[in-house]
Amino acid sequence: MMVRLYLLSLFLLISLANSEASLARGVYQHPDAFLAETFADKVPKAQFIWFTGEVGKTVKSILSHKPASLRTRYWLQDERSVWILEEIGKDKPITVGFIINQGQIERIKVLIFRESRGWEIKRNGFTDQFKDITLEKENRLSKRIDSISGATLSVNAVTKLSRVALYLHSQVLKKDGT
Repeated sequence: MMVRLYLLSLFLLISLANSEASLARGVYQHPDAFLAETFADKVPKAQFIWFTGEVGKTVKSILSHKPASLRTRYWLQDERSVWILEEIGKDKPITVGFIINQGQIERIKVLIFRESRGWEIKRNGFTDQFKDITLEKENRLSKRIDSISGATLSVNAVTKLSRVALYLHSQVLKKDGT
């Protein structure tokens, strides 16, 4: 009887742990919905920035690896841009939306999370740390980001992406002449 109770308890604990991990994965907000919400349903036409020349070298330096694609889309309205970027956490990509306004982060949101661990990065307590951050010398953030125990790789991925979004925003404004 004791062995059965032990095995049942063990089974329930494993099931609970697996269900929590599987609930953590998923689409929290579709990128199209993020864009519609950001631009009050008047989404500007998507534009592209290519990862060539100095832009490509800088993005590679920030990410510590070559970008997965040759270009990325962005949406620009006045001095406000939106970037939907992906970076690998531990094994799988994390999709994050960034709103950059006048050279600082207005908001970030984890849109799609595919990892089995580190889902805590979707919480406002983590993402709110990025509000009003700018890019300083050597493409460093103007503020230190607190990590989350057990989510270090996911935190690092979002932090790198925030640096990339701020950098790309600055390049787009240079190109645009604003």
